[in-house]
Amino acid sequence: MGDSQRWAAAPGTAERARSVLAAAWSCAVTAEGGREEFVGAHAMSDDGRVLLRLPDDSALLTAAICAPRGEPSAVLEFADVAPVPVRHRIRARLWLAGWFTPEDDQLAFHPTRIVLRRPSGAAVVAVDDFTAAAPDPLTGAEAQLLTHLADAHPDAVERLTRLVDPGSLHGAVRVRPLAVDRHGLTLRIERARTHGDVRLPFHAPADDVPQLTERMHHLLARASGSGCPRALQRQRADGDR
Repeated sequence: MGDSQRWAAAPGTAERARSVLAAAWSCAVTAEGGREEFVGAHAMSDDGRVLLRLPDDSALLTAAICAPRGEPSAVLEFADVAPVPVRHRIRARLWLAGWFTPEDDQLAFHPTRIVLRRPSGAAVVAVDDFTAAAPDPLTGAEAQLLTHLADAHPDAVERLTRLVDPGSLHGAVRVRPLAVDRHGLTLRIERARTHGDVRLPFHAPADDVPQLTERMHHLLARASGSGCPRALQRQRADGDR
């Protein structure tokens, strides 16, 4: 078929997991010494290890140094938080189980089991796939892109609802941009007591911000040629009474 897409309509599980780790600013670690939370302390090496630079008074650092084999087991947890205020802002959680080894002035975490939980359910990510994957190329810019879209261009967000099936807009009171990656834009449709997400795929992947700008313009052009989002307008009109 000439119109068939030859790329994934959404990131793969391993890529999504790497993106969560790359975007997360904090990391919670559960180990023999208890649970600690660290901010801005982790990085990812090319060979799949998570590197933690910890304060000298960290119980985790002490446990790693004093462990009989120098390899205490632990679980690392990362949360993927939507940059735009929406209902239920946690988009995903990533857990890595494995063990630590001291390395210079930091700890190197070697994952043996990786689980990514999203609203659709939990999935186990193979360690080799996780190591080989790269974060989505828009991960570092996503927060700024989405907040700018929500705050400076609410009219564009409303126009994009013309691409949404009218049934998905039934009862909608607010639509906000939830996520963006190289494959598409996700909108959060909030109703009085529930919410749902709708994905608008791009016509081609976007590997950088200039390409994303072109993909967004393409979506908006399609939306301009579509009908008015009357279902959303009716709900707002009813709510204003």
